[in-house]
Amino acid sequence: MAELNGPRRDEFVESRRRAGVHERTFLQSTPMGDLVIVTLEGDDPGQATAQLMSADDDFTKWFIGRATAVHGIDPSAAPTGSPSELMVDTDRAVALAG
Repeated sequence: MAELNGPRRDEFVESRRRAGVHERTFLQSTPMGDLVIVTLEGDDPGQATAQLMSADDDFTKWFIGRATAVHGIDPSAAPTGSPSELMVDTDRAVALAG
């Protein structure tokens, strides 16, 4: 995180701009351990994720390597499309049923 907020900030921001998304990352501590929550906001976050993880530039290679080392999974191997199902949206009049 220090590198993304520091010396690699411009590369990080530019990669997300090219993909058409705004990314926010949260660290959530729980009794079962820490969770990292990443949100991508844009017209097509699923497509943006696929684009971000398949890019072949030096920043993306570095990012995937660091994410794999920290989390133990290769984010570029993740399925494309939305990995989450929207359950509640305060911008909508009715909560969505799961």
